[in-house]
Order: sequence, then structure tokens, then C-alpha cells
Amino acid sequence: MFRIGFGYDVHRLVEGRRLILGGVEIPFARGLEGHSDADVLIHAIVDALLGSLALGDIGSHFSDQDPQYKNIDSRVLLRKAYDLVNQQGYRLQNLDCTICAQAPKLRDYIPIMRNKLATDLACQPSEISVKATTEEGLGVSGGEEGIAAYCVAMVRKV
Repeated sequence: MFRIGFGYDVHRLVEGRRLILGGVEIPFARGLEGHSDADVLIHAIVDALLGSLALGDIGSHFSDQDPQYKNIDSRVLLRKAYDLVNQQGYRLQNLDCTICAQAPKLRDYIPIMRNKLATDLACQPSEISVKATTEEGLGVSGGEEGIAAYCVAMVRKV
């Protein structure tokens, strides 16, 4: 049996924060604002995984009102969310993710992201697709106000 989930997240770019995407620190003048490290890619993945089994969303499991999650590495949240998926008897089949960012250019960091995500999700990098696109100067990411990410996850019953 297969299940599919969809995830989306967006955060504002601000001064004075590190930019973390897919668990990778990206050199850039601004970072993403948020309660945790604001890794929009991982947040979208978490929502897709949880959504695939109707387990709620990232906020219902890791509230931004809870001080234990202040500045937390989103990879910790990813591993916890994936444990919930495993407890239901499911494993990841594949992820397909897109990051929307006018800047910085992410191409060189995508293989590193895929490897980190594969480690956290106990799978092969070939089961994880991460793409990056601009929005041609349109919208929140196109205007460099923020960065967004989308993810579709497929899980299978084991």
C-alpha cells in the first residue's frame, strides 16, 4: 500500500540569521526567520511525510510556541517525524522537492542536501529529488523577500 503527502513552507529572509536549506548552511547575506532554524525545505518534507498518513502538520507536533524547539536543527524534527511514519509501519518510497529562491544559486549544494536527507531518512540519495528554481522576479521568492519549498512524499507499507 502506498500513500502520498504534500508539503509546503515559506519563510522571510532577514539579516542576522544563517541560511539553512536541506540541513546545509548556504553562504548568503541573509537567512530565514523562524522559531527553529527555519529550514523551509525540511519543513516542507516533514509536512509531506506527516500528511501522507494524515498525522497532522509540523506545527501540531513541534509548536513554535514551545521553547524546546527554539533554534532547533530541523534535521532533528525530520528524524522525529520520520519515526512517527515508521511507527505506523511505513517507509519512504521517494521524495520530490522544489526550492523557490531567486538567490542564492543552490545547484552546488543540492547533492549535499540529498545526502544529508538520505541519511536522516535511512534511504538512498537516488530516492530523493531536490530541485531549485527562481520565480523570474515574481512573488515572495522572486522579489527576494523569502524562500519557499514544496515537497511530495510517497511512503509504502512494509
